[in-house]
Amino acid sequence: MGSPRVIVISGPSGAGKTTICHELLKRKNNIKFSVSYTTRAPRSGEREGVDYFFISEEEFKRKIKEGFFAEWAKVHNHYYGTSKKFIEDTLKSGYHCLLDIDVQGGLQIKKSFPDGIFIFIAPPSIEELKKRLLKRRTEKPEDMEIRLRNALKEMEFQKFYDYVIKNIDLNESVEKILDIIEKNY
Repeated sequence: MGSPRVIVISGPSGAGKTTICHELLKRKNNIKFSVSYTTRAPRSGEREGVDYFFISEEEFKRKIKEGFFAEWAKVHNHYYGTSKKFIEDTLKSGYHCLLDIDVQGGLQIKKSFPDGIFIFIAPPSIEELKKRLLKRRTEKPEDMEIRLRNALKEMEFQKFYDYVIKNIDLNESVEKILDIIEKNY
């Protein structure tokens, strides 16, 4: 067996990244999830320190200056970032570090952790992506438009990832990722 790796899961909103990450954590006990920091407000049911660390824009910008983040980006008019120390501590403790981050962050992580495993989750189609986002009912109509426009832009970044998985069936997608992790470990 090799060294623990950073595993980056990226893709557009509604592709199923978060659900896939939850399933990976249920099925593998050698993976720790990196909880991102964000300046957006919590959605219904989201918990502080479990889904995200919710902080002010002012605090986020201070953390950028301090070099706190391994990656950060402004996405959908909000900031998102990953703790550098958490990734380093997780790898040192012998666990893979799982990140559910946008494509901008994924490319930043690839520079810092080039031996990571980079997986892009694609929706079955743009029409299906629209249905999934509408079904979530977590966005205002104007935010939904931003997410859909960004989704089309994000799809262009899949060429920079090691693997692309079209998430048609959740279980099948999770099994493919587990195989990828095993082959790269």
